[in-house]
Amino acid sequence: MQIEESIHIAVPPTVVDQIWSEVDRWHQWDPDTKQARLNGPFAVGTHGRIVPSKGMGIPMLVTERSAGRSFTVEGYIPLFRIHFEHTVVAADGGSEVVHRVWFTGALAFLFGPGVARQVRDGLPRTMRSLKAYAEKRNKTPHDGEAAGPARQQPDR
Repeated sequence: MQIEESIHIAVPPTVVDQIWSEVDRWHQWDPDTKQARLNGPFAVGTHGRIVPSKGMGIPMLVTERSAGRSFTVEGYIPLFRIHFEHTVVAADGGSEVVHRVWFTGALAFLFGPGVARQVRDGLPRTMRSLKAYAEKRNKTPHDGEAAGPARQQPDR
């Protein structure tokens, strides 16, 4: 069983990849993440922990990383793994972002259906939130517009 969601984001892939690499800030764009951290670089083999907005935290491991293009993390509990794959490619003046989720392990048949329902409900919201976060972060004055001087606040 695999769940997939995609979205077009009006920023270059490098912006999306930079956002992904800031693991301790995932909660700023992923409403289903309360906290995430890695115990080292954003690279294959690095362990960390992810705490969902509802539920208990679980260990995670970076299992794939291609800077500027993709990463996969695996959350794990005994006999159950949840895999989160993220890819980005340049498309239509911005980026096409795809998140895929699937389950493995001896207890996937038991835990998978319930977790899949939560992922199906939450993933579209997460993608919309990532889009808004990335586009706001990348916002610059339009061609021909001046950013204008910063207004000074009166002394109080």
